[in-house]
Amino acid sequence: MLMMLLTLPLGTPAEARPEKRIPVLAWVGPPASQATVERYRELADCGFTESFSGFPNADAMAKALDAAQKAGIRQFVSVPELEKDPEGTARRFRGHPALAGYHLRDEPGAGDFAHLGEWTRRIQAVDPDHGCYVNLFPNYATPDQLGAPGYQHYVDRFVKEVPVPYLSFDHYPVLTGDRLRPERYENLEIIAKAAREANRPFWAFALAVAHDPYPVARVEHLRLQVFSDLAYGAQGIQYFTYWTPESTVWNFHQAPIEKDGTRTPVYDRVKQVNAEIRALSPVFLGARVLRLGHTGALPRGTQAYRPEAPVQGVDTGAGGAVVSLLQNGKRRYLAVVNRSLTAPMPLTVTLAGSARVAEVRKDGSSRRVAGGRDQVQVEPGDLALLSWAAGP
Repeated sequence: MLMMLLTLPLGTPAEARPEKRIPVLAWVGPPASQATVERYRELADCGFTESFSGFPNADAMAKALDAAQKAGIRQFVSVPELEKDPEGTARRFRGHPALAGYHLRDEPGAGDFAHLGEWTRRIQAVDPDHGCYVNLFPNYATPDQLGAPGYQHYVDRFVKEVPVPYLSFDHYPVLTGDRLRPERYENLEIIAKAAREANRPFWAFALAVAHDPYPVARVEHLRLQVFSDLAYGAQGIQYFTYWTPESTVWNFHQAPIEKDGTRTPVYDRVKQVNAEIRALSPVFLGARVLRLGHTGALPRGTQAYRPEAPVQGVDTGAGGAVVSLLQNGKRRYLAVVNRSLTAPMPLTVTLAGSARVAEVRKDGSSRRVAGGRDQVQVEPGDLALLSWAAGP
């Protein structure tokens, strides 16, 4: 199954794709003026499966859906008519093969939750097969922005009041100077716990457009964000942004596609990471996190990793890592993510001698681990994976 993913080009139409693939959303995909088959194929070639952009009206949206379909991309509907006439808009688009869902709001305050809940129910009454999408603030938003006394209260209220099929939140942890926000992993802890308790999946972000105080994205920046998201159980990956937005407030620059439609070096970096996500989809898509902890200095809101058989110990030297034990079907996986953006991490995993353990590479291939010990060097932001059969 792992190798099958590698036999198809990234632009393969949706009906020919393997089923087991992590959704990858371009948050700000091709704008209405560039919503052509060629532009959507370029998006698919970069490894994206879904796209979201605001469109001026439903007719423009319909043309974009037709173009997206030909490229094997699914498109979220976002038009003024969706709020003015939710039922009519849902009836118009619910049968389109390229429809991903309905985008309602980005970063709402808690005061908007009642309206968003009612709006969602109106759409879902007409189209129960395509979910509504609302993206939440990160935990470094202020109480005034949240409309709540704290982030946990904000998330709990949203889960209770807005019946969307999955939770989505943004958090951009990589700051200029290769620094990480101290709130990064606490945010993942809160969202992952809320999603688990609500029996809903969650989607998480990686930042792909530079603006103050965020640098031009390098591969290690993208990997650290994406692999941490997946280790925590994310079932969808989103990039802010694919197309560089126009703004009078933020100095957005060097997303994968610039404002003038030209590719930047970030395009190939995102493409590389998306190929890795695709190859590892059979590991992470549908996986359940059994236990998760950290090594090294513990980030805020986290706990230390505790090994569970057949793993006897995880040594990351002087560095720190996310260590996640997941189960997917009849296999268990140990995912170890280097939290450093600058330093390689020596990793030694000690295993019970009788365990039949394999190392899973990022291209989806694997090799047997012999001698009860796996020693590798994990590059900045990168991932190491081990796998073994789950018990009966």
